[in-house]
Amino acid sequence: MIRRIPPKAYLTALAGAAALVAPLVMNDLTFLMRMVLAAIVVTGLSLLMGYAGQASLGHGAFVAAGALTVALGTTRMGLPPLAVLLAAPFVAGAFALVVGPPLLRLRGHYLAFGTLALLLIVQTAMSAFDALGGAFGISGIPPFGVGNSIFVGQLPYVYLALGCLGLVLVLTHRIVHSRFGRGVRAFAGSETAAGSAGVPVMRSKVAIFAISGMYAGLAGALSAFFTPYVSSDSFPAVESFTYVIMAVVGGLGTVWGGVAGAVLVSTLLQVLNTVSSQPGLPPTTGPIMQYATYGALLVLALLFMPRGVVPTLDGAFDRLAARRRAGEPA
Repeated sequence: MIRRIPPKAYLTALAGAAALVAPLVMNDLTFLMRMVLAAIVVTGLSLLMGYAGQASLGHGAFVAAGALTVALGTTRMGLPPLAVLLAAPFVAGAFALVVGPPLLRLRGHYLAFGTLALLLIVQTAMSAFDALGGAFGISGIPPFGVGNSIFVGQLPYVYLALGCLGLVLVLTHRIVHSRFGRGVRAFAGSETAAGSAGVPVMRSKVAIFAISGMYAGLAGALSAFFTPYVSSDSFPAVESFTYVIMAVVGGLGTVWGGVAGAVLVSTLLQVLNTVSSQPGLPPTTGPIMQYATYGALLVLALLFMPRGVVPTLDGAFDRLAARRRAGEPA
């Protein structure tokens, strides 16, 4: 008997093939790079918000930590690019471990505003202290390379980011289906019940917060090499809000939700930027359209796909598979 390949496997293979071909056919690699980096951040944010039930409006703080690690490590300390790229996620994760215990004692919107305050503190420190870039930021970051091999052009960075995204997705899948992941899902439903069952709730919260921060730090490190410039203006609060919208639209608590949300929202914003840049339109058209689209997108997603795109598609595929098993017409 020949075993049928599930539709989800086809979609996964199609997504992988599209990711490999897209950098070769797209003209705007900057847009593609930013979309992939957003997918890395949002995958961690979906892990934090969807599986662990913890809110964050300031994930840009950990993106900044990763970018600063690259900027300071290469320009001030003279460290090899590969070394700082590998170190950046751990620095961001260590930062999350330090700020996590006090922040995660907050709940709901208090936690969300607490993480937003953390981002504002990081931005203020970066602009106030010359050691962190000051008013002019940090420029002159060398290109990424290993030994004598140096990246030239944008294409190698895009493929490096895609490889990191693939690694993040595999790691997230392993975390979600591990014993630790089951404990995280348990306290997201009820902290009291999870604690009674032996789950170390606060320690697990801080751990998942640190993992999410590591993902963001990795994206920040890649962006610092790609730009190559880091300043407090590189991490606006609206970008952190965008990450949340991507996570909600894609589907919280799913491995692929962050990728789907990043692709959909990034593409929509790119279309809006193109429309708002047409001659004859006032300069305020772009921001107005962006904020209006954020509101409309959230309302539509909550009304018609409250669980997000990926869970909605998963449900449709499951119903289709059930009908086939029952011998009913699709």
